[in-house]
Amino acid sequence: MTGERQPDAWEKPPTVLVATPLGRGGRGGIDRLMDGLRDALGPDGTGDGRLGRWTVRFGTTRGQGSIWASPVYLAAFLVELAGCKALGRVDLLHINLSSDGSARRKAIVGKAARGLGVPYVIHLHGSRFRTFFDGATPQVQASARKLIGGAARVIVLGRVWRDFIAARVPEARDRIVILPNASDAMPDVAGAGGPGPLRILFLGRVGARKGVPELVEALHAISDLADWRAVIAGDGDVAETRQRIEALGLSSRVDVPGWAGPDEARALLRSSHILVLPSFDENLPMSVIEGMSAGLAVIATPVGAVEDIVRDGETGLLVPPGDAPALAAALRRVVTDAPLRIRLGKTARDFHRTNLDMADYVGRLAAIWSEAVR
Repeated sequence: MTGERQPDAWEKPPTVLVATPLGRGGRGGIDRLMDGLRDALGPDGTGDGRLGRWTVRFGTTRGQGSIWASPVYLAAFLVELAGCKALGRVDLLHINLSSDGSARRKAIVGKAARGLGVPYVIHLHGSRFRTFFDGATPQVQASARKLIGGAARVIVLGRVWRDFIAARVPEARDRIVILPNASDAMPDVAGAGGPGPLRILFLGRVGARKGVPELVEALHAISDLADWRAVIAGDGDVAETRQRIEALGLSSRVDVPGWAGPDEARALLRSSHILVLPSFDENLPMSVIEGMSAGLAVIATPVGAVEDIVRDGETGLLVPPGDAPALAAALRRVVTDAPLRIRLGKTARDFHRTNLDMADYVGRLAAIWSEAVR
């Protein structure tokens, strides 16, 4: 019939409510990723059509500051979820899940969603989820299985996490989707990193889990090489790390500035040549993805889903966790071998453009949401 409208012309666009732990500006990897998603979507939450017809809202479940305030944030989020359901303003819930307190809070959120009849997607983050799950009491494990098993889709960041969830929650096996983390593509200004000495960069929580003590020892081992400087940026064991650097006589070459916000982190990435993250465990670290985007030569450890993106000798170098001499040898290679350093950075940047760009991530995430509500 002439003038007849198709359903898409009048149906309300579907809305997803995204549960984030700390909210805008949070220092954890989840919130950095979700902030990147917010920025990609723009003020109207639609991403200039890259989301199809989806509209996105964000809510906070833990909040920044004292952990004692987290019940207040959680209660407020549950009220928001119930209110959105009552008003017809939520079609899907996106639950970002990590370990420990996050898992306990999200079990409550998942139970509320099931009670309200709101379908949800689980997005698994957190390097320690395996340790948390396998070491939990039977009651906590059962709660986590119910949360994950009740999801319309389970998003994981790599193959190792797909296999882990399939083994622990087999009823969710057919609903697992791999979606690596992403970041905005940075301008092609790195590789050479600008004039002056070579700059080695660590971005992350400063401490033993991220391999910072081994990194300091490795930097000491290459102190015979000239023309390099290093920055170890992040919160955590900052004072202890500074003391160790001073004791090793590295204070003139290694800076530990503390936490670097988004603007400071981007400036550090643009001015660096090498990104190093010698962690003992990870899921899929944002700092490595950002380093690849900037065209840095990446040195990392084969933990979590890192091996899915850092291919040894191609998009970076891999060293065993906890092996300071191997880390020092890798650093020595990329410091002294300019063609290798530039090739690793270029290949990493190309891999990021193809597989880890936020512009593509938005559309892939929207497709998962659409599948979840069918």
